[in-house]
This record gives sequence, structure tokens and C-alpha cells, in this order.
Amino acid sequence: MDENGKMPFISHLEELRTRLIVCSVAVGIGFSVSYAFKETVFGLLMRPLAKVMGPEQKMIYTALPEAFFSYLKVALLAGVILSAPVILHQMWLFVAPGLYRHERRLALPMVFISTIFFAGGVCFAYFIVFPFAFKYLLGFETELVRALPSMREYLGLAATLLIAFGFIFQLPLIITILARIGVLTPRFLRKNRKYAILLFFVAAAIVTPTPDVVNQLLMAGPLMVLYEISIIGAKIFGQKKEEKAPK
Repeated sequence: MDENGKMPFISHLEELRTRLIVCSVAVGIGFSVSYAFKETVFGLLMRPLAKVMGPEQKMIYTALPEAFFSYLKVALLAGVILSAPVILHQMWLFVAPGLYRHERRLALPMVFISTIFFAGGVCFAYFIVFPFAFKYLLGFETELVRALPSMREYLGLAATLLIAFGFIFQLPLIITILARIGVLTPRFLRKNRKYAILLFFVAAAIVTPTPDVVNQLLMAGPLMVLYEISIIGAKIFGQKKEEKAPK
């Protein structure tokens, strides 16, 4: 810290490097554990697609090393999900120096809540979005056209949706924190609700694998609900004008 109680820029970079190293180690450990069960993890990941595929359909791989690398990516994805609590904790520790002393005490509760929201997003994608999206995509099969999903393409799509929904469900927590430090206010959130909804549908159109309205609503709908929850959180935990606490 300097004489003004602020952390120098070099110290910020060193702090960031430390947090990234810890996150990398956590992901590495999660990857090592997950790779030992790679077939089981991939079978679990493939289950939503298998339920909507015909009994004669199977997943394929079109290049000799594709299956090997797909299992590596599956283990990496599982490692990231398993290490999510550590990653979220390190993110909190990185921003903690800029918060008030009494706000830093919220680290563990915030990490716990953030982990719950992340897990909720992953489960929502897996149990709700996957069945609808995959059923829609396989609906284009005809007598002349047959779907042959490859391991690489399916894994890329599934990983994108799982991670995206996991982080999207952090919206209430992020907005509440921003309101707590005085960046956002409930009034601002209510006033700009219509722009937020527009952004939600734009994000849904980019992330979701299909162009139909139903699947876009599966992402935009929860985002709108989470936004309303965020307004409530900002109102309850937002910074009060008279509130001043020493750092």
C-alpha cells in the first residue's frame, strides 16, 4: 500500500498473477480427477442428446484423434465446473481490497451464494435447455437427411451453454455487489429495464444454438427473472446515502 492507502499498479498485477495461478492449479486438480472418469462424465453429458436421438443413432467422430481430444476437453470442462468455488473465491479476493472492511467479511457467504447460482445455471441448461434445443435441432431430419452429431461439435455446443448459463446466473449477485459499492441504484435498474430486456434477447440470440423464439426465451426468460431479483437485491443491500464506513 502507498501513503494514500492504495495498492500500486504493479501490486495489482502481482495479485492478479497469484489469483490466476491458484485458479489454474484448482482447474488442473479438477481436470486430473475428472479424467479418471472421462467416459462416465461424457456419458452423463451426452444423456440429454441420447434421450431425443433415435435408437439407431449414435454419436460419431470423423478424425482419428477426435475421441481422445474430446475426452480431454470433457475432463477440462468438468474440472472448470468442479473448481468453480475456488475460481469465484479468487475473483472475490482480487476485488476485496477495494471494498470496505465490513464488506470483506461477506467473502465466504458471497462465494457460497455465487457457487449456488453457478450450479443453478448449469443445472438449468442441462435439464431444461438441452432437451428442448436438441429436440428442435434433430427435428430437421428427413428420409434424405440424417443427423450424425460428432463428439467435437456436441462437446463444443454443450460446454458453451453450460458455462454461459453458469455465469449468466451470477447476474443478481453482480448487480447487488455493484449496488452495494454505489455503482448502480434500484432506480437506475428500473428505469433501464427495457434496455436490459433488449440486451437479454440479443445475448440469447448469440449464445443459443437455434434461431427459434422458444429456445431464445429459455435464456432470455431466466435473465429477465434474474434481473428482477437483482433489483430486489440492490434495494435491500444497496449503499445508503448516509452510510459511510472506514476502509
